[in-house]
Amino acid sequence: MRRAACPGSFDPITNGHLDIIVRASRLFDEVVVAVLINKNKANLFTVEERIELIREVTRDHSNVVVESSHGLLVDFCRARGIQAIVKGLRAVSDFDYELQMAQMNHSLAGVETLFMSTNPQYAFLSSSLVKEVATYGGDVSGLVPDVVLKQLRERLAR
Repeated sequence: MRRAACPGSFDPITNGHLDIIVRASRLFDEVVVAVLINKNKANLFTVEERIELIREVTRDHSNVVVESSHGLLVDFCRARGIQAIVKGLRAVSDFDYELQMAQMNHSLAGVETLFMSTNPQYAFLSSSLVKEVATYGGDVSGLVPDVVLKQLRERLAR
């Protein structure tokens, strides 16, 4: 079975993330969305909420599973027999960092990293930007799945 991981914090998942996950699901038998836990990062949504939102927006893709991950991503991959990591690249600045990470992951565990160019309509998109715009009342519909938009609005209204 060809398995790949799509890692990220997904706080929240955006249409750009979803595009990469769905495209990867067409190339691999199974795609494991690894929701990364970083205790040093202040998140808007809990890990459980992020997992549930991702499960909801990927429910039509039977070969996509969602799990949380802490520690090294290569340990997560090794423990699950995952051969590849799929990452979306928006710009050259993404590539600089991701290439170093890919080389480290290969050095540590022989896990390959595949880079997918982001759909141009999402090239500017990040979870941080979505949260910032939504915090100030900006319209982020079309940038996140509808169920995420609803949860985002509810969370920020508190």
